Amino acid sequence: MKISESIIFENNDFVVVNKPSGLLSIPDREGKEISLKNLLKHQSSEIFTVHRLDKETSGVIVFAKNDIAHKYLSQQFSPSLEGEPGKIKETEKIYLGLVVGSLVNNKGIIDSPIMEHPTKKGFMVINRKGKQAITEYELLEDFGVYSWTQFQIHTGRTHQIRVHMKEIAHPIVCDSLYGDGKPVFLSSIKHHFKLSKKEEEERPILNRLALHSYRLKFTGPDGHRHEFEAAAPKDLRATLQQLSKRKSGRQASL
Repeated sequence: MKISESIIFENNDFVVVNKPSGLLSIPDREGKEISLKNLLKHQSSEIFTVHRLDKETSGVIVFAKNDIAHKYLSQQFSPSLEGEPGKIKETEKIYLGLVVGSLVNNKGIIDSPIMEHPTKKGFMVINRKGKQAITEYELLEDFGVYSWTQFQIHTGRTHQIRVHMKEIAHPIVCDSLYGDGKPVFLSSIKHHFKLSKKEEEERPILNRLALHSYRLKFTGPDGHRHEFEAAAPKDLRATLQQLSKRKSGRQASL
C-alpha cells in the first residue's frame, strides 16, 4: 500500500497519518505482520512511537521523527499526564464509534480503572487495582439497534473505550474481544433486502471494529498548537447511511 496517500501532515518533527483499519500501528512481538511504523520508516530513517491505535481502529495517529520531538510529544501523550475532564491539557483525543443498542444517557463520564486480566494476555478488565481510566461519551445519533457516539479519552489505557463501553453494556459494534464480534449485514438494516443474483452469499457492509480516531490536538516541539482530523472511512459512512435511511423510513411510516 502507498502510505504516502494516508499522510495528513508532515514536518521535520512529526508525521500525522490517517491509519487504515486492519493495519498494526507498530510491529508486534513476532514481527511477522506489516505495521504503519515500518511503512513510515521507508520514507524517513527515524520514526518514533508516540501513541498507538488498535489494529482494527482507523484514524489519526502521530509519530515523531527525531529524539527531541519524541520526548516532547510522549510527555503529552503519557496516560498519567493527560489530566481529567474540565482541566486544561495539551492533548485532545476524539473518537467516533458505533455502539450496540440505545444509550440510557445521552452523555456521561466513565471513570473506571483498567488493568490486564491476570490470566488472559491482552484482555483488559475493570478492576479497582487497575490504573485510572476516564472516558467521556456523547450520543450523536440513535438508530435504535446501534448508536453513533463520540468519545473523548482523558487517559490512554489499552482498549480503554472498548472496555468502558462494555462496562455500560454498549460494546463497540464488531468488537470480537469485548462484544459479540458479529458483522453488520445490509439485510439486517434494509427493508425488503434482496441478494444480487451474482452473489451466492451476502457480504457484510461492516466487518471490523467500528471505532475511528477522528480528531487529535497537541502542542508541537515549536510550541504551536496543532489540530488534525480524519473523516470516518467508507465502511463506517456506508453503514451510517443505511442506518439513516432505515430511521427515516420508520419515521415516515409513523
